[in-house]
Amino acid sequence: MWGLWPRAAMRPAIAHVIPRRLRTVAKVTRDDVARLAGTSTAVVSYVINNGPRPVAPATRERVLNAIKELGYRPDRVAQAMASRRTDLIGLILPDARQPFFAEMAHAVEQAAADRGKMVLVGNSDYRDEREVHYLRAFLGMRVSGLILISQGPSEHAAAEIEAWDARLVLMHRRPDAIDDMAVVTDDVGGAQLATRHLLEHGHPYVACLGGVESTPVIGDPVTDHIEGWRRAMHEAGRSTEGRLFQSLYNRYESYQVALELLAGPDRPPAIICATDDQAIGVLRAARELRIDVPGELAVAGFDDVKEAALTDPPLTTVASDRRAMADAAVGLVLDDGLRVPGPRQERLKQFPSRLVVRRSCGCA
Repeated sequence: MWGLWPRAAMRPAIAHVIPRRLRTVAKVTRDDVARLAGTSTAVVSYVINNGPRPVAPATRERVLNAIKELGYRPDRVAQAMASRRTDLIGLILPDARQPFFAEMAHAVEQAAADRGKMVLVGNSDYRDEREVHYLRAFLGMRVSGLILISQGPSEHAAAEIEAWDARLVLMHRRPDAIDDMAVVTDDVGGAQLATRHLLEHGHPYVACLGGVESTPVIGDPVTDHIEGWRRAMHEAGRSTEGRLFQSLYNRYESYQVALELLAGPDRPPAIICATDDQAIGVLRAARELRIDVPGELAVAGFDDVKEAALTDPPLTTVASDRRAMADAAVGLVLDDGLRVPGPRQERLKQFPSRLVVRRSCGCA
C-alpha cells in the first residue's frame, strides 16, 4: 500500500520527476518557420498578417505547414509594438446589464470576429470618470480603434482621444460635429411610428416615459424618442403638456415611477416608453395594480430587445438592425481612409427604424 512505502524509497522518483517537469522548451521563432519553409521571414510575416504583399499559393502552403509542424505562435505583443496597433477593438458602453446594450455588445463582437478582431468591453455606468478610465486603459493596450456608446465623450474623454490620435466611432448617439464618425438609428422617426400607431387605436392622447434631467438635450437617443413622440402628438392636434414623465432607463426605476403614475387619478390611456426596459417596468406595475393591458392601458417600447416578445402581453416596440449597425461601426473604426474628414454620408451611417406590432398596443 502507498501509505506503507518508506519515504526514502519515494525520494529518487520524485527527484527524477520534478526536473523533467520544469524543463524549458526553446521558443519557436519566425526565423525557424522561415528556415523550415525555405523562405524569408518577411514572407512568413505576409502569410501571418494576410499582407501587405501577396504570397504565391504554394509558398503560403509551405509556410502554413511549417507553422503547424513547429507549433509556432505569433507574438502579438511584439506585433503591436512594431505596428502600434493590435487585433483589439475597445467597446465602452453605459451598462451591459441592460438588454439593449448587452445585445449591441454581442453584435459588435460578432462583427469584429468576422474581421479577425477581438473586443474589450468596459462599462462606464453613465459616469464620465469611468469612461475616461476605460479610454486610457484601452488606448494603452494599443487597440485598433474605439466604439463608444454613451451620451457623447466628455471634455476629458475628448482630450484623451485627441492626445492618442485614436480612431473613434460613436454608436447609438447622433454626433454634434459633422465630421464625427457614427452609426445611429432613426430614433425620431421610430418614436413617431409608435406614437401614431397608439393614437390610431383611438386613444385621446399618448403619454411618454422619457429620460431624466441630466439627459443631453441634443443627440441623445432618448431625447430623440421624446422628440418623435412630440411630433406625432402635434401632428394629431394633441397637447403634450403635463404628459411627459421622467425615469431612469432601467425597468426597476421605471416600475416605481409607473406604480405612482398608474395609481393616480390621471392615469394615461396609452404610454410610449423611451426604452423596452422602461416598458417592461410599466407592464409589471400595471399587472400589480390589476390594470388590464391593452384593455385599459396601451404600452409601447423602443429597442426590440429579445425579452420584448416574452412579456405578458408581448410588447409592441420599435426595432433596428443591430447586426448591420455593429458591422458598420466595426467597418468604420477599421477604415484608414475615413481618418481624414470627408463627406458626411461616408462617416455617418443612419439605419431606419421599423415598428414591431405585438399585443401590448391593442392589436390582436
